[in-house]
Amino acid sequence: MFIKPRFRLVPDGTRIKFMRGRYLGLIVSAILSTASVIMFFYPGLNLGIDFSGGVVMQVRTDGPADFAQIHAALAAAHVPDQGLQRFGDASDVLIRLGAQPTEAATQAAVAQVRTALEQGVPGVKIQRTDAVGASVSAELFRNGLLALGISLVMILIYIWFRFEWQFAVGAVVTLILDITKAIGFLALTRIEFDLVMVAAILTILGYSTNDKVVVYDRVRENLRKYKSMPLRELIDLSINETLNRTLGTSMTVFLASLPLALFGGESISGFAWVMLFGIVVGTSSSIFIAAPILLFLGEHRLRRDAAPAVPAKSTPAKATTAPRT
Repeated sequence: MFIKPRFRLVPDGTRIKFMRGRYLGLIVSAILSTASVIMFFYPGLNLGIDFSGGVVMQVRTDGPADFAQIHAALAAAHVPDQGLQRFGDASDVLIRLGAQPTEAATQAAVAQVRTALEQGVPGVKIQRTDAVGASVSAELFRNGLLALGISLVMILIYIWFRFEWQFAVGAVVTLILDITKAIGFLALTRIEFDLVMVAAILTILGYSTNDKVVVYDRVRENLRKYKSMPLRELIDLSINETLNRTLGTSMTVFLASLPLALFGGESISGFAWVMLFGIVVGTSSSIFIAAPILLFLGEHRLRRDAAPAVPAKSTPAKATTAPRT
């Protein structure tokens, strides 16, 4: 015996005509993705140490950090390519140095910063030091792009085998648009793009794929159930039937990620904000992007067997006369 849930985000039996807004959804998505691609080149991503190379040192002062004092101490020691950034508490500061040509040069730069801080900023403590060479950062960037590419190919193969090619193409095109929007969000907010952000994008891909498979699976079931229903109406019906599940899952993941974005600290908040953005984009794209693409690709293919038969034209019978005898 199943108990009917007391709270539903969407009333049962909704008949929202989502496909009426298919052109608007595709146009808005194209504009946002184009703007995101432009922002990828200018102003570009805020590359972290994983992809840009260099040295990052986290230091902690006795009281609130005095940036002018720290900068003066480093300048007096002739430390090149220095950048200061507040990190977490008011007493925590990140010191960034440019990529060094060799490991020995990296160690010398770290020792130079340590000595300058100890002499110019009393009570300072070095919390951690991270260093990545230029060649390593380039390899990490290539591996990150390779991971994204392999994920898209595997998703294409999976959906192609599970459904039909129209479903696979619609899902992959929509996922590419979702990724471009996530890249644009990173460029706009200036969240540091590092390996953690690659993991966030891969997580968005997995979540968005699952959301689209739910809708596509209901479309496939209804294709067998309603043999004569036009594809546009069938897709609207399928989205309405899965709307509670789609919004319920999205709301659950969104509410679970929101505290991490607000209170997770510098190390995890960037990941959580990208996740929140990806949840909104992935959910909306399942309805307004993936479904319209499926409609355009499958309107004259998925319904070929449901085309009404054209009645044969009847020809008037010729009058016959009995032969005279």
